[in-house]
Amino acid sequence: MRILALVPGGIGDQILFFPTLDSLKRLYPNAYIDVVVEPRSKGAYRVSKFSHDKSLQVLPFDFKDRNGLADWGNLLGIMRDREYDAVISLGQRWVVGLLLWLTGIPIRISYSDLGNSWLLTNPVPLKTEQYAAGMYHDLLQGFGASMPCPELSVTLLKEDLRWSDDEQQRLGVKDSGYILIHGGASQLSQIKGLDKIYPVEKWQQIIQDLQTRQPQLPVVLIQGPEDKPLCDQLVRSCPGVKVTSPPDVGKLAATIAAANLMLCTDSAPMHLAVAVQTYTIALFGPTDPAKLLPAGDRYIGIRSSTGKIADISPEKVLEKVWGG
Repeated sequence: MRILALVPGGIGDQILFFPTLDSLKRLYPNAYIDVVVEPRSKGAYRVSKFSHDKSLQVLPFDFKDRNGLADWGNLLGIMRDREYDAVISLGQRWVVGLLLWLTGIPIRISYSDLGNSWLLTNPVPLKTEQYAAGMYHDLLQGFGASMPCPELSVTLLKEDLRWSDDEQQRLGVKDSGYILIHGGASQLSQIKGLDKIYPVEKWQQIIQDLQTRQPQLPVVLIQGPEDKPLCDQLVRSCPGVKVTSPPDVGKLAATIAAANLMLCTDSAPMHLAVAVQTYTIALFGPTDPAKLLPAGDRYIGIRSSTGKIADISPEKVLEKVWGG
């Protein structure tokens, strides 16, 4: 059996899809599965438990680009050539439903509330008022399956664990442990009108309090390609803060797994923290923690009452840190 999954979105969306992929492999252990993702998200599959499984292939396609007929036609050609038996799609655009219909794939599964149910063979109700991983997992109902959604989990490669261990030695935090902070989010979220960047001066207040109360527990900043200005300002204003720049998702996940506590905004590192079960406090502006964090004491979402993440006070964050 050959199954195709269309999974647009960022790295966080791929991590949230992993439980669905896990259950799909349990349902059809001998199936060949191809996952079509945006190029920027392909690296997420480094931490998938199926990363070395030859029956899983990850194919890049830029769903967000201004694709012309030729681009969609090329994707359609790939989908037809591989003669899939079934396709599931997380895409919520009508053009994706049309694309599925044009493929002629016998079993076509997506959400039924998008106005394109007639293009699908097995539509599934879209239930948005739940944790996103569960919403994605609902698509398996299209196969007639009824099973609980597994917890988020990732597999860390030995080379990534070694890199994290060496990095902890370099930073001098191997024996002490550390608090990890990811302070921003991607420019894409800004383009989409989602304010997910917490102000530098407020991070500064939080870090200074952490350093005062627990001077023996270092604070480490995650610096991605877009985080350098924020990290530079925090290093200047908070002496003793350390910076790490994991080069890929696997090494980032290993770094998060070794942390005592993760403080972050709603972002891909937050989902990795959940997957490696690191105690996490995440800040939310326009998005809903109930849909992006699982229930449980290890994962705390702080939502701005105004919808602006900058309006969350450092005192409120520190209250959660110290359990007040």
